[in-house]
Amino acid sequence: MSSTRIELYTGDSKMPQPDRYSLTGRICKTGKSYFTVRLLILLLLLCIFLAGELPGSGLPSPTFASGLSSATAAESPDSFQHKRRKMVAEQLKSRGIADQSVLRAMDTVPRHLFVPASLRHRAYMDGPLPIGHGQTISQPFIVAYMTEMIRLQPQHQVLEIGTGSGYQAAVLAELTDRVYTMEIIPELADSVGRRLKETGYTSVDVKQGDGYYGWPEAAPFDAIVVTAAAEFIPPPLLQQLKEGGRMIIPVGSPFYVQYLMLVEKKQGKITTRSLMPVRFVPFRRSQ
Repeated sequence: MSSTRIELYTGDSKMPQPDRYSLTGRICKTGKSYFTVRLLILLLLLCIFLAGELPGSGLPSPTFASGLSSATAAESPDSFQHKRRKMVAEQLKSRGIADQSVLRAMDTVPRHLFVPASLRHRAYMDGPLPIGHGQTISQPFIVAYMTEMIRLQPQHQVLEIGTGSGYQAAVLAELTDRVYTMEIIPELADSVGRRLKETGYTSVDVKQGDGYYGWPEAAPFDAIVVTAAAEFIPPPLLQQLKEGGRMIIPVGSPFYVQYLMLVEKKQGKITTRSLMPVRFVPFRRSQ
């Protein structure tokens, strides 16, 4: 029985001469048709990748459920704990996260309970995940890095803008009992309040509203964490930052480079420092 051989052209040598009776011959009959096929394959792979990773990709919105999905029903608490410890070691410590209180918080909070049930098997992977309504739960490293940079102490009061899944708020609640968090999307604000209580984080205060204006009734804050990219730093948040306080916020337009900025207030003066390029969902405003 004869075999069919397929050769791929890499550009390092002359184009292989096609055998018109072989599969190679049919694909490579002309250089133009070969590269057309190759381009179509690359575009198909790119579409599959984007559809699986980006929010708002046209796929059904993931939903949260109190019980485990069929994909994760067989996973035990010990299995998730193992994945969490592996995440801390391989994604956080290896990249320079050194604050022991932050590492303990990341090792304690059950991240898999803050993602849609259908995605719990991917909860501890190195990347963001969609949570519905065009929003995401941030990559574990980004959560840890932002938390480490605000230098939160047990007596501190912290404000989070953009509650999302509630995971960042839970991590903050492992470091202080004085956590305030705001979410502009009503459906997320309603569900996250229940989720935080179900997971034991009853001290977190959740408010539905436009985070641009902050939470003046609870101000001032020792630290502010913003988890959506704004085109500029909202002045009300600067006003609500306590003397000596720190704010971390991604700044930039949705379709351009964004930078994670560290904002500090010292002797009434505001200083900013760019930390790293990032990609966050846009800072949403009320209409």
